[in-house]
Order: sequence, then structure tokens, then C-alpha cells
Amino acid sequence: MITRLLLVALTAAAACSPPAAVPPLEATTPAGPKGAAAPPPTTSASPAPATTQPTVEAPVTRDVHSYARPELARVTHVALDLTPDFNKKTLAGAVALWIERAAGATEVVLDDRGLIIQAVYDDQGKDLAYTVGKEDPLLGAPLTVTLPPPVPSSNKTRITIKYETRPSAQALQWLTPAQTASKKQPFLFTQGQAILTRTWIPLQDSPGIRFTYEAQVTVPKGLRAVMSAEPTGPADANGPTGKPVDDKLVFTFEMPQRIPAYLMALGVGDLAFVELGKRTGVYADPTVVAAAAHEFADTEKMVEAAEALYGPYRWGRYDILVLPPSFLFGGMENPRLTFASPTAIAGDRSLVSLIAHELAHSWSGNLVTNATWSDMWLNEGTTVYFEDRIVEKIYGVDSAQMNQVLGWQDLERELEEFGKDSPKSKLWRPLDGEDPDDSLTGVPYIKGSAFLRSIEGVVGRPRFDAFLKSYFEANKFQSMTTARFLELVKRDLAKDDAEREALHLEQWAYDLGIPAGFAPPTSRLLEKVNADVARITAGAPLASIDVAGYSALQWVHLVKNLPRLRTAEQMKALDDAWGFNKSGNSEVLFEWLRLVIANHDKPSLPVLERYLTSLGRRRLVLPLYEDLKAQKGWGPALATRIFAVAKPGYHPLTVVSVEDVLAGRAQH
Repeated sequence: MITRLLLVALTAAAACSPPAAVPPLEATTPAGPKGAAAPPPTTSASPAPATTQPTVEAPVTRDVHSYARPELARVTHVALDLTPDFNKKTLAGAVALWIERAAGATEVVLDDRGLIIQAVYDDQGKDLAYTVGKEDPLLGAPLTVTLPPPVPSSNKTRITIKYETRPSAQALQWLTPAQTASKKQPFLFTQGQAILTRTWIPLQDSPGIRFTYEAQVTVPKGLRAVMSAEPTGPADANGPTGKPVDDKLVFTFEMPQRIPAYLMALGVGDLAFVELGKRTGVYADPTVVAAAAHEFADTEKMVEAAEALYGPYRWGRYDILVLPPSFLFGGMENPRLTFASPTAIAGDRSLVSLIAHELAHSWSGNLVTNATWSDMWLNEGTTVYFEDRIVEKIYGVDSAQMNQVLGWQDLERELEEFGKDSPKSKLWRPLDGEDPDDSLTGVPYIKGSAFLRSIEGVVGRPRFDAFLKSYFEANKFQSMTTARFLELVKRDLAKDDAEREALHLEQWAYDLGIPAGFAPPTSRLLEKVNADVARITAGAPLASIDVAGYSALQWVHLVKNLPRLRTAEQMKALDDAWGFNKSGNSEVLFEWLRLVIANHDKPSLPVLERYLTSLGRRRLVLPLYEDLKAQKGWGPALATRIFAVAKPGYHPLTVVSVEDVLAGRAQH
């Protein structure tokens, strides 16, 4: 019973705290365009820790990706006590859940995907009845717990679940020392978005359900644990140090702001820390941290620029954790601790828009969150718009415009692939039976940000900025539906019927494609590149092309737009002139390697193999496997051979995606 005893220490103070004001339970709201939206206690009521969060919360919208019934019983606080086992590749321990229940509610329904549930008990240590329902390949299974009788004059209950994860838990990636930069210690990180937190914690895994949390994580000495929360244990100038207990270190954390389950995050490894500013810093492998600190030196300026645009940063610190190369995304916006791919470290700060994007999520996504994954564009489209505004403020209009044009080009390509009548071109669409990760196309990101730029174009930037600032403040720590957002625009921004009509709100949100009349973004710097590409295509000597002062985005645009059919001599001339095979910029090299595959440029194939076996960011590896698969004869064989070497270093979701490509299965 060690886990229960440790959890007593973790939660005893919370159990003695005065009851917090908890938002009342709300009836569910229909989704869609027209309406979418422990241990033995010291007090039997088990109130959750006090919080400064708002006491009014938006209604919980029905979420087709969760079994939870929050209108009957809703989790409001979580306390974790977990120990990672790097040999077994499991997390083991317990989670205490504070539950607010409606009158007459006798059970709580949680989300569980593959967890090993060992016991469930109440505040008196008495076992509670529970059932694990039928497993769905996507959603997992409902974990239904029978609640103890309610305490008189209280609608709050606490239960504790003792459990263990499986080695196959998709939210957890376990790396051997050989898969890290220093090659000395193992590494663990979590990735819960969109619906994978249920593979490492039994809770209500829906973006529309928010809770506070605390945690205790026990790790081997020599490792450091960090979370998307405030460290509360021993620390020095280099960050949290953990409390020594036998041959272990115990790290403790607290998140006083309410967050949805997908934003719970844990990282464990050999981590060094460098302060970047008064409230910003970076964690990374000791061999990487100096380069990361140089790359992300402008982070504090970005926070200040974001605050100047849309109000105060509400999360205390903004730190960055640079993960090993296998991380499948560019970044993940976990509150207080952005997870970032090392592919952002180019050496020249040319890819820091990734940090601007994840920082912007501190407002759009973390502060005001999509109520369901059908509303994902509210997170991602607003964040891309916000990102461009941060980049514009720090690096100038030209940089922001290049970002917009390159994103728009990718969106146009995707829309062409989908087909003009594909529902995938809609911002809001039902996702019943679909994995939310499959909707991570350019539509919620680029079409979403274009929608907001179109609003700005109608009402003017000063009015739109004032609207967004008040929107984030009025709806902080709450969820938002598409329908509700449109109503707020009509009510608080559009000044009359004519202006509301000019905004084309429903057309943008619910119709196919891009509304007629929207002017795509332009960039004078990329127009210059277009002229250079035309000259190269016409046969102009490469030495005559003026590339002095080219930015990384201009190089990306140039390589992407070169004709696919190049001779071996032309490919050699390009590399001799501009050194693409030696580029340290992952985005430039990615575009070059697509050209290499298209032309079967044999001298560059070793570079392709090194690239695919040294990083696991899905957006940068999957298209290369797709390109190889499309080549007759040599391509599929090379892809299969490279993947056999690279697979152990890829995230499980990346592995599945590549396997689908190599097997000829359709990509979503």
C-alpha cells in the first residue's frame, strides 16, 4: 500500500483546505452548427484545493470522443502519484479525483484506454465497485465507478484509483539512452493531444472538461521530472532538483489554473536548464541546452509582444522543454512548459515562429479552449493568426507575410488533394467515429487564420484587436464552440446588419472551401524568389542569381518551386552553389530531399537516410516516405530499408503513419 500512503502526503493538505467555489453543473448543449458548440480523508467532504479560477463556466458540450457524462458527475481536481519504470516501460501509482456530482448521481464515467485498473476506493479506504466497458479501438473504454453515498450538504466526492499503464500506451514514449543526445540516461515524455491522455491517466478526457491538478513523480536519481505545472519541491538556480528518498528523487507540482486533460504533460530525463528571461527558460539535454538557449533567446520578447496585443499571460512562467528528435510534432503547447522539437534549432533563429505559435496557444487554446475537436480551428486558426502578429511585431511585416504565403500554398495543395466537395475543407464538421488527429490538416490552421484575417479586413485591425483582447479575458479558462464564437462576433464586433453580412461568418465556418472574393496573402520577398526560380528554370547561371540576404523561408520557397525534373548535373550544380546537403535547417533540407527523391539523385541519398533516421517529426518524415513509395522500383525498397533502422526512434503514432504509407493504406 505504498502508493496510498504517498498519496496521503500529497493530498492531506488539500483535504483540509476550505472548500473552493466550484462552477455549477450545466446541462449538455447539442453539438453542431446550430448549437455546437486516496487515501483515508481528514474530512469526509474532501474539498478540492482552493483556486482563484472564475466561478462561472460555460456549459459542457457533448463530446463524441469521450464517454464522460459531466452533466451528472464532473472531475474538478486531479492528484497524481506516479513512478516511471524504464525497464518495464510503465507508469504505476494512483490518481485521486475530486468529483462534483448532480443531485441523485450515483456513478461517474471516466475514459480509459488500455489501463490496468488495480483498485478503486473512497475516502475511507473502502473499495468501490467499478466496471470497464467494451473496448473501442479509437475511444478506449468507459470506466464507470459507483460513487459512495453523498455527504449531507455537499455535492463533492473524492475517489482514488490505483493503476498501471501498459508498455503500449500511445501517450507515452520511452527512449533508451542511445536515443538521446547525451547517450547517458533514458527519457520519457507524454503526448496527450487529442485523446491519448486516457492511455496514461483514467479521467474525463475531453477538451470541454477542465480541472486543476497536483502531482508527485518519483524518478531514479540522475533524472529530472518536469510537468505542465508549477514545481513546488526543492529547487536551485538550475530548476527543480527533487527531494531525495532512498535511491530516488521525488518531484512535486501544482497547476492552480483549470486545464483540459490533453494539456497534462510529463517529461523525465537528463535535463539541464538555462534562464532566458525573468519568467522564461529552456530545459534540454545538457549537450543541447546552450544551442537551444541561443535559438530561443527572444522568448521573453515574444511573451511581452503577445501581452501587448491580447492581455496578460495567465500561466506564471513560460518555459520550453526541448525533446529528443523522436518527438512527432514541431511543438506542443502544454501550459507553462511548451514541448519543442529539436528541429527548431537551426542555429540562426530562422524557425522561431514555432515558439511564437506555441506561445500564442497560451491564449488561444489553453486559456480559451475548443469545446470539442470539431471546433479545433478555434484553437489552431486563432493561434496561427496570433503567431503572425507576434512574428510581425518582433521580426517585421515581411517575415509574417512569408509565413502566411507558405501556409496558404500548403492549404491550396491540400484542398486540391481533398477535392472541392470534400467535407475536410470545412472548418467545423462532425467527427463521429474519426480520430481527431486525422483532422490536423491545413484547414483548421490556415483556413482558420484566413477567416480571422477576413474579419480584420472588414472591421479594421484596431476593432478586431480590441475584440480578441476582450474575448480572451471574458472567456478565460473556459471552452468555446464555433456557434458561440460566431454569436460573439455578431454581438460584440459587427456594428450593423450590413457589416454582419459582409463578414460571411456561417459561410467561412460551415461551408466547403474558401469563400469567393477572399484575397490570398502576398509577399514581396517571395515574389523576388519567384522571379529567381523563373530565371533558374530558363537556364540562367546560378552564379547570376542574387541570393544575398535570403532568409530560410525564401530558401524553402525556392527549393519547393524548382522544377521536379532536374538532371544529375543540375542537381550537383545546385548543391555545389548553395550547399543544400549540408544545410542545418530542417525545413530547407526537407524541401531539398523531396527534390532529391523526385530526381533519384543518388549522391544525395545518404543525406536522405541520415535525415530520416535522425529525427521523428511526423510532418518532416511522412512526406518523404510517401515520395519514396511513389517512385517505381528503387523507392519502396529504400523506404522499407530506412524505416527498419529508423522505426525504434519514432513515436508510436509516427510509426503507424509510416507503416500505412509503406503498406499502401490510405492516409487520412
